[in-house]
Parts: sequence; C-alpha cells; structure tokens
Amino acid sequence: MSRIYLDYNATAPLRREAREAVLAALDIGNPSSVHEEGRKARALVEAARADVAALVGAAAETVIFTSGGTEACNLALGLRHAPAGEIGRLLVSAVEHSAVLAAANESGLPVETLPVTRDGTLDLAALDAALADETPALVCVMLANNETGVIQPLAEIAAKTRAHGSLLFCDGVQAAGKMAINIFALGVDALSLSGHKLGAPMGIGALVTRPAVVVPPQLFGGGQELGRRAGSENISGIAAFAAAARAAMRDLQTFADLAALRDAMEAALQAVQPQIEIFGKAAPRLANTSCFALAGLSSETLVMAMDLAGISVSAGSACSSGKVSRSHVLAAMQVEPHISKGVLRVSLGWQSQAGDTQKLVEEWSKLAGQALAAE
Repeated sequence: MSRIYLDYNATAPLRREAREAVLAALDIGNPSSVHEEGRKARALVEAARADVAALVGAAAETVIFTSGGTEACNLALGLRHAPAGEIGRLLVSAVEHSAVLAAANESGLPVETLPVTRDGTLDLAALDAALADETPALVCVMLANNETGVIQPLAEIAAKTRAHGSLLFCDGVQAAGKMAINIFALGVDALSLSGHKLGAPMGIGALVTRPAVVVPPQLFGGGQELGRRAGSENISGIAAFAAAARAAMRDLQTFADLAALRDAMEAALQAVQPQIEIFGKAAPRLANTSCFALAGLSSETLVMAMDLAGISVSAGSACSSGKVSRSHVLAAMQVEPHISKGVLRVSLGWQSQAGDTQKLVEEWSKLAGQALAAE
C-alpha cells in the first residue's frame, strides 16, 4: 500500500537537493583549519550562510548555525540588551512552541503570558498593557503556529515593541519556506529557523538577527560562529540546509497554491459533518495547514486509524513522548476540552496531491460516522 504523508509541519521529507548536498559535503575538511581542505569547508559554510540569510532577507553575517530550531530558540532567549536597557522580563504568547515556553521558564527572568484571541492571533490590547510597564522586555511571538497555521501580525507587534525600547524574538521555524519572509519588513530582532521543516535533515538550524543585536553564547569552546556558538560546524547539515532553503525559495508560489487543496479538503469535511470546527480559519494561515475537530471523537484513535489506513497525520505538535495530549494552543484559543480532544492536524507539502486529501476525507468521514453512531 502506497502511504500518504500529510504531516509536513512535523518534518518534511528529505529533498533530493538536500540529500545530494549532504553526500557532497561528507568529504570536506574542518572549516576552522587553514589548509586547502579547511578553506574549502569554510567557503561552503559561508556560501550556505548567504543562502539561509536570503531565505529570510537577512545579512549573511547575522546567521548563526545551530543544532536545530530548539537550540536557536534557547539562544534567542538569552538576549539581554535592549535599546531601553537591560532586559528584565519575558513577554511570551500563549501559543508558542514548547521550545520557547520551556526555555522562558528556565531563563531566570519573570515571564508574563500574552493571551490570544479565539482565532489564535495575539491580543494586541494585552500586549499594549504589558508593554506599558517600562521595564525592558524580550517579547516572544512566533510567525506561524505549528498546530493551526495561524500567522501573527508581526510587523504591528514589532512596532509596538520597538516603541517601548524592547526586543522582539520570533520563532520562524514553521513559517520559513512556506511564505515569503523578510526580517526587516517583519521588524523582529531575532528569528529562529530549522532545516528539517524545509526538507533538510534533522540536526541543523539557525538563529538570524538584525545586525545590531548582540547574542550571548550558551556554548563555549573554539569560538566558532564568531564566538556566538562554539563547536565544530555540522558541515553536511549546513550544506543540506542551504540546498533546502534554495529549493524552498524557488517553490514559494507552488507552496502558496496548496491553499486551494487545503480549502477544498475543509469544504468536503464540512459537507460530511457540518458541526466540524476548523481552528484559525478566520485568520491568515499558512497555505498548507488545517487543524480541525469534531466533538465526540478521539485524536489518539483517529491518528492510529489513519495510520492503519496508510495516512500520516498528527493531533498537533510532534511530542517526544509520542503521546497525544491536550493542546495548549487550542486551550489558549478557548476551545472546549470535549472538542479539542478530537483534533487532527493535516499539513501538506510539495508532494501532496488532490487524491491524498480526498482519501483523508473518505477515511475521516468513515471514522467519524462510526464513532458518532456508537455513542
């Protein structure tokens, strides 16, 4: 049975270009060495730095390669110098990824949670109220949510943050490669990225900053990445990240076209079960993401049944435990527990076809009908 993969927000399949880049880079030397092999490796890293910077409209020298998005987020939460003075607190949106939420709680700074509206966008009035306290803050708001695909109004959030002399960190992991991004147009001070969301292997990411932002290191050693992140660079991962970034930029319009496939799927689901709830539908969303639920269903049962039917989907954010738990994102959007316990997230990608979503609708419809009839 040919499987259908609809979980791109968890990880994207390895792109052909990234696989080839990995293999080509495996025989290259250490970029910290001064001999010919080392110089070739350094040239590869710096070319890749420029490619990753281009993905988000940044300057190459502001890209810090990391082991992935989680490390990039942790590195960003170490920022301490804002225009108005030393950062004394964190303002974190309620729908951030666990990489940001957990790092914030371990930062040693006071943390204030910023609520979101029912459509999943940041409550801007709450942000205004929080910023009214003139203690310089690091504001943490993701660009696009990994569960719902909801896109935040970052330019407006940045303007408010900047007006108070504070800094804005944006988790761009889920958005990069799925929408056009320019760090200067967004107005954010730091942006985290992850290679495996674009089609590179796991184990490579980056933190990208505005030129004037000073990033305190969390790892110490040989002074790599201009002293901002020590440790020998992951050459093959960096090469693959750059290849995936180039491919993602090339395919941006193709990715945007997935919205039509996603919308047709949602319309078909609603035709079968009009009571279905589609989260964030009223807000701007990533073109590939749909998060929906129907009261009376079980996410865990649905995910397992879909898997047996040859369809890979999830119940939200990928979790290290492999278990399905209540979504803090949907809770922040004030979704009732009896509804959110039946949630599914479908995330499309460059290999997705109309037949894939049609098969999903067929299988979900059968499962929903069986579950509701058994009540």
